[in-house]
Amino acid sequence: MKRYKSLSGRQLIVDTYDMLLNSWDSDFEEKDIETTYGLTHVIIVGDRQQPSLLLFHGTADNSAMMWIYNIKELSQKFYIIAVDAIGGSGKSEPNEEYFKSFNQAIWIDDILNSLEIHTTNICGVSYGAYLSYYYALKRPNKVTKAICLAGRIPTSQFEIFSKMMAAFLPEALFPTEKNCRKLLRKLSRPNFSKFEENDVLMKHWFYLLKYFNNKSMMQHKIEIHSDLELSKLREKGIFLIGEYDRLTNYPKAIKRLEDNKLNYKVIKDAGHAINHEQAKLINEEISRLLT
Repeated sequence: MKRYKSLSGRQLIVDTYDMLLNSWDSDFEEKDIETTYGLTHVIIVGDRQQPSLLLFHGTADNSAMMWIYNIKELSQKFYIIAVDAIGGSGKSEPNEEYFKSFNQAIWIDDILNSLEIHTTNICGVSYGAYLSYYYALKRPNKVTKAICLAGRIPTSQFEIFSKMMAAFLPEALFPTEKNCRKLLRKLSRPNFSKFEENDVLMKHWFYLLKYFNNKSMMQHKIEIHSDLELSKLREKGIFLIGEYDRLTNYPKAIKRLEDNKLNYKVIKDAGHAINHEQAKLINEEISRLLT
C-alpha cells in the first residue's frame, strides 16, 4: 500500500517535517530501530539518567509536529523517546509483516528492548492516548504511568467511527488550504491560532491532509476493553481532555471513565489538539503527574 499519494507530496511532507524538527530548539538524536514490523523512527531528547518518557502521536500525525510545543520543557525532566508510528506520516518504514499481522504491544516491546529500557512512562495524544493505556494494560510491569491526552475509552467500533466521521468530514475529503483551516478551527477551538501563527506547522498539516494516505494506518486497530480490564488502569492511567474536544468530551465517554473510577481532568479552553493549544499547562500537568 502506498503511504503517499505522490512522490512530490511525500517530499513536501519530509521537508516540512525536518523544518519543524529543527525548530524544536533542543538537541536531539534521530534513530531508526529495527522492529518486527519494519524500521521505526524515534527522536531522542534529554538526559538518559532522567526517567524515560515514551511519546506517541495521533493517527496521520508524526512526532515532529505533535511535540513541537512540548519537547523543550519536558526534556529538561525526562529522557524523551518520541516515536513515529509505523505506517504513519513520519519517517518510520513498515515492512510486509506490518500489513499482514500488526501487534502494537510487540512493536512497542521491540522499541523498548532496542533502547534497553525496562520500565517507562508513556504519554500519547488521540490514537497515541490509546497506545498509552493499551500498552499499560498489556504490559503493566513495563509502564509506570500512562498519560492520555485527548483520549477516551470507546465502548464499540461504531462509537469510534461515528465520532471520527463527525469530526473530520467533510473537510478531510476536500483537502484545500481553506478546508484545512476550517478543520483545525473545528477541532481546536478556541485556540486554533496556535497552528495558524506557525506557518511551517500549517503547511505541514495541509500537506498531510492532501498527500498522506490514511489507509496505511489501518493496521493500527483499536481494541475494545472490558470494565474488568480497565480496572488495572486506576493506579497508573490519567486522561487529560479538552473542554471543547468533540472526540473525547461527550457524555458517554466521560461516563465510562467515571464508571470505571479512572482519573481524568478537563482542560479549559482546549480542543482535540490539547498539547498545542494549552502547551504550557499540559507540560506542567505531565511534569506534575510523573514526578
